[in-house]
Amino acid sequence: MKIVYSKVANLDLKEIYSFISQDSIKYARREVELIQTAIKKLKKEPFIGKQFEESDDEFTRELIYRNYRVIYEIDHQLKQIIILTVHHHSRLISNNPAFKDDA
Repeated sequence: MKIVYSKVANLDLKEIYSFISQDSIKYARREVELIQTAIKKLKKEPFIGKQFEESDDEFTRELIYRNYRVIYEIDHQLKQIIILTVHHHSRLISNNPAFKDDA
């Protein structure tokens, strides 16, 4: 399976980097790399994450990594995993742009 990042997910990673880099560029880079490493595990085990509770679709799932909820969809037809968002757990999921109609 191929991993594809949505625009929102790419922006999430940039924002994570930007926020942490205010204190340390080294740790900002490391945090983003660790998140991406966790996401890469989905290639071999796409169902490792639990079903996303806000969805009835069994192919929309979430992987919990540290303080983040990596929400993704499994697309068997295209043989890819689409990373919808990398969401910090302290924020309301309802405010996430990945779940707005214009995303």
